[in-house]
Amino acid sequence: MSEANKANTVAFHKKAVFEGDVENAFRIYAGAPYRQHNPLIEDGMEGLRKFVAWMRANHPDAHGEIKRVLADGDYVILHSQWRGLTDSARGEAVVDIYRLEDGKVVEHWDVIQPIPETAANKNTMF
Repeated sequence: MSEANKANTVAFHKKAVFEGDVENAFRIYAGAPYRQHNPLIEDGMEGLRKFVAWMRANHPDAHGEIKRVLADGDYVILHSQWRGLTDSARGEAVVDIYRLEDGKVVEHWDVIQPIPETAANKNTMF
């Protein structure tokens, strides 16, 4: 089940967030109700649709790249690098956590961290 959940979550995220096709992402990959834990986004398809439209209007060059996908049962975690959300050329490290029911995305959390210019170690954010 974890591999199917990973595939469905990646497809949902790419279609809704990266491509902006929220309606089809929900039609194909999401269940109801869809709960959102990002305080800037309302619950449901309409909340994500409005947020993605705002992001595209205000940050038209923003784009993300999924670096890794992890799954534990009904939870799937995407670790991504975003560029264009802010003025930082380094971008942001983003972790999206999704919960699925019966293979459908029904809940979302995220954490966003700016990638610093310097670090106390030689490791990267990815």
